[in-house]
Amino acid sequence: MTFKSGLTFAQICQLCVHMLNVSTQHLALSESIHKHTCTGHRGSVYALAPWRDHRHFLSAGGDAWIVSWSLDAPDTGTLLASVETQVFSLCALPDGKRLVAGNMNGGLHWINLEEPTATRNLQHHGKGVFDLLVLGDRLYSAGGEGMLTRWDIHAARTVESLHLTNQALRCIAHEPSRNLLAVGSSDRHIYLLQEDNLQLVRQLSEAHLNSVFSLAWSPDGRFLLSGGRDALLKVWDAEQDFALVSEQPAHWFTINHIAFSPDGRHFATASRDKTIKLWDAENFQLLKVLDAARYGGHFNSVNHLLWLSDALVSASDDRTIGLWGMN
Repeated sequence: MTFKSGLTFAQICQLCVHMLNVSTQHLALSESIHKHTCTGHRGSVYALAPWRDHRHFLSAGGDAWIVSWSLDAPDTGTLLASVETQVFSLCALPDGKRLVAGNMNGGLHWINLEEPTATRNLQHHGKGVFDLLVLGDRLYSAGGEGMLTRWDIHAARTVESLHLTNQALRCIAHEPSRNLLAVGSSDRHIYLLQEDNLQLVRQLSEAHLNSVFSLAWSPDGRFLLSGGRDALLKVWDAEQDFALVSEQPAHWFTINHIAFSPDGRHFATASRDKTIKLWDAENFQLLKVLDAARYGGHFNSVNHLLWLSDALVSASDDRTIGLWGMN
């Protein structure tokens, strides 16, 4: 029997037991968790990105605004730019002067903060741009038509495109020691590409029961974590030919994002079930659930996470951004 959430009856039972065990186990994280809420967006917040230093970050979403925030003055954000349509993905370029925002229609906005007249929107992907990744002087974009594109960030032009599938590419993650790109797709597969030449070196076929929405490498490069629309959290061991070493029903609905803590000891997952969950990165065990009832969490889908040195940042459909402090 399968329920609407995508989990089987056995997986739902496992998740319930899992949740009960969390309340009784010893937590590696301190019980002292507090949240500050940033408001101002007029639509769902879909994207977060680091900005300038570990005390600042960017947000963007359904209102087409791109806003900068400071952990030192979180009550007021600064509107940096406004584009024509909803923003699904966002990144800052290394020069600190330009941003790139991927929109719902497949366009990339190259935003020049010092010379606004140099800002331009390049329509490239056939559908939404679901993820952006900067690596040195290269930018990668994941498109809704199934195409992965490498860009020259200096010239703001395409260098190479690879059509991996006829379904949407949802996420990209890079592992530097192997120089591998992992790409998650709505066709349920995870594609592993050599970053320097975009050669496909491995495909984890049917990695999830539905779309692969989120990917993250462990800081030591050994494990690839994946989260899907099937609400499952999976761990793949790169040192064992990407064998599946852990699989568990982590949320009730889609896992939208995965982020590791700066020290690599923990990671967090964000879900359409409105919760953020904190995990032990050594044994992949659940430590804590950050929800609305107990911690003043989000009231709608949690779409994106960014773990800074002093705060875990979360973005939600409830139009707010959460700053989670963990002493």
